[in-house]
Amino acid sequence: MPATAATEDLLRRLAPQVLGALVRRYGHFDAAEDAVQEALLAAARQWDADGDPAGGAGEVSEAGGAGGAGGSGGRPQNPLGWLIRVASRRLTDILRAEEARRRREERVAASAPRDELLAPPPGESRAPSKDDTLTLLFLCCHPVLGHEARTALTLRAVGGLTTAEIARAYLVPEATMAQRVSRAKRRIKEAGARFVPPGERERAERLGDVLHVLYLIFNEGYTATAGSSLQRHELAGEAIRLTRALRALLPANGEVTGLLALMLLTDARRAARSRPDGSLVPLDEQDRTLWDRGAVTEGLALVTEALSHKPVGSYQLQAAIAAVHDEAASAQDTDWPQILALYGLLERVAPGPVVTLNHAVAAAMVHGPRVGLSMLAALEDEPAMERHHRLGAVRAHLLERAGDREAARAAYSAAAELTLSLPERRYLLARAARLG
Repeated sequence: MPATAATEDLLRRLAPQVLGALVRRYGHFDAAEDAVQEALLAAARQWDADGDPAGGAGEVSEAGGAGGAGGSGGRPQNPLGWLIRVASRRLTDILRAEEARRRREERVAASAPRDELLAPPPGESRAPSKDDTLTLLFLCCHPVLGHEARTALTLRAVGGLTTAEIARAYLVPEATMAQRVSRAKRRIKEAGARFVPPGERERAERLGDVLHVLYLIFNEGYTATAGSSLQRHELAGEAIRLTRALRALLPANGEVTGLLALMLLTDARRAARSRPDGSLVPLDEQDRTLWDRGAVTEGLALVTEALSHKPVGSYQLQAAIAAVHDEAASAQDTDWPQILALYGLLERVAPGPVVTLNHAVAAAMVHGPRVGLSMLAALEDEPAMERHHRLGAVRAHLLERAGDREAARAAYSAAAELTLSLPERRYLLARAARLG
């Protein structure tokens, strides 16, 4: 039977920790990920088999099948430990089978009992280190990989996104993304990368990619690119957790602090973003009493701290923009001139089509919709925006504000055809229908 939503959320949260534990103990990133995926599949089949989603059952039998399939069902009392044991056993089987390329592991497997194979190295705790996922994050951003490969691999291994979800985020076919992820894992293995916390210089070299990946994971959680749900809370929560851990490692880095502030200030609006039926509520229509004031307060304090560090980077500026929105008691009270000025700075610091798109919205709020529409013209030939629904949605909104109802209706309908998110599609079609 399929796993419950609660079990799927739990598995997604635990997967990076399991992968980190295996890579730390045994190495072999690519084989370890395969073993983890088999353990997750086994858990999805077994843990809800007895209809006990509360997790009160004892340990599940791991005797059956590759990766520990079998058993009477029920979620174990220690899900993380269960997954690590099952994945470790499956990895041991994989390593034994790869005699030509895994001579060292084959000798260990031939000479040691299975229980010893699962034991950590001398002096190492059996429980996975709390830093495992962070170490895995930096490993996936190894300099031997290109920028896109680093991001794709991290989204897959640390963020828990499927290959299809990553492909949609990058607007490429799923098969292309699958090849990209496979090549990335192979290159890390060929480079002899070790699963150890990076030194100060390595952290500095990889930090930009790490921050970008965390940003993408959060965005996928805050607004899912596909499916029936507008938001994927577990992804947004995992991105915030990882960014907190990164800030604990680098407390004086303004961009790390800025990214955490941006996430908190954005996620604070979560409860107001959708109605009980799951339909989307745009920012200017949200009930701001539903916003998480604790997250807003923390985020505002972090923005102040982040902006004290120079030079100011893109995440610090985006956090400052989010702060202006969150400080406004109502949509009408929003300080759009300040937001416009911040977007002007952001476009100089980190230019890109999405920044230009948001800059156009801010300009329209200050100078009128026609000004915003003229700025959108610069994006018409951008390959990254050609099939992106947001460009059409913003154009439709500005056309509606400019009084061109017919053109706005057509633009809303065209944008709806481009999104794979059902809540966004319904919202766009509703806006089109409202215009006649």
